[in-house]
Amino acid sequence: MTIQRIYIAGAYTGDTRWEQEDNVRRAEEVGYRVALAGAYPVIPHSNTRHYFADAQPPTFWYEATMDVLRFCHAVMLVPGWSSSKGAKAEKAEAERLGMPVFIKMQDLIFFLLHAG
Repeated sequence: MTIQRIYIAGAYTGDTRWEQEDNVRRAEEVGYRVALAGAYPVIPHSNTRHYFADAQPPTFWYEATMDVLRFCHAVMLVPGWSSSKGAKAEKAEAERLGMPVFIKMQDLIFFLLHAG
């Protein structure tokens, strides 16, 4: 059985470092629930928190995370995702690829139960 890789898409940036950290924590909370459901959460927010985000321009991170998304089996959206330019682009890319996109955890769980 293949462990499903679920990309967590949601807002990352904020007007302050506190808002950015809050966005990261919300993505990690969703990722934790994905892990409890038996899938591997891919949380790009966690890769670039604190100092890494300043290492490259935002375009680098957008392109890199799109590459990561393409190796996943599905996308789980974090509440508030629709206010994020990046999350909207990730959702659009997943849909272009025919990848399942979920807003509700119970729908993702149903998908995982029937994935094979």
